[in-house]
Amino acid sequence: MVPDDMMDVWWYNGGMDKILLVEDDNAIVKSLTEFLESEGFSVASAAGERKAMELLASAKPDLLLLDVGLSDGSGFSVCRAARMYKLPVIFLTARSDEDSVVKGLDMGADDYVLKPFRPRELLSRIKNVLRHYEKGSSVVILPGGVSVDTERAEVLKNGAPLSLSALEYKLLVMFVDNRGRILTREQLLENIWDIAGDYVNDNTLTVYIKRLREKIEDVPAEPVIIRTVRGLGYRLD
Repeated sequence: MVPDDMMDVWWYNGGMDKILLVEDDNAIVKSLTEFLESEGFSVASAAGERKAMELLASAKPDLLLLDVGLSDGSGFSVCRAARMYKLPVIFLTARSDEDSVVKGLDMGADDYVLKPFRPRELLSRIKNVLRHYEKGSSVVILPGGVSVDTERAEVLKNGAPLSLSALEYKLLVMFVDNRGRILTREQLLENIWDIAGDYVNDNTLTVYIKRLREKIEDVPAEPVIIRTVRGLGYRLD
């Protein structure tokens, strides 16, 4: 772990993805920092909300690993600030209750990992979130031979065009733009309307997700593209 007086130096480890770890458990900070640095990341840490806010304002991390309960303040407040910087956020939390997890996701967190966690699983989730934030081609390749070209507004399956309604396409693009993240039903409902501009209700959302799966999935009853995350929402991997 880098001392506070070296924080300005920490951000100049050229070429490394930079992770800000906000966690007040020293044992977790030590072991996780050593592991992530062995995997080629540059890591700095803050134990509480105040220090985390200072680093968010003064530095430019690539990703935030964030505990919900901090030595001072709340991880939710840090998450809200991080989203203002368009910074990806993964919650590290011992709170498995649905309300805490959904609150974090609704605030814009990209993922969450429950403690105790397996370092390799966390590493995979970090890489997945970082890939989502990388700039690249307008064409996104999905499982099952599905490709989405957001510039041409074209969706293909095994090279053949798929006929999607305007709302089905908008729903798919929302998943593509947030691939790797869990989207709650509330988030989906806030961002989609039908072709007449009317609000889509919860039951209608279920119908559209079912129709979309019937068009893009090989086996709609066993989806591998748009997965259901029980009790939370949906995720496109």
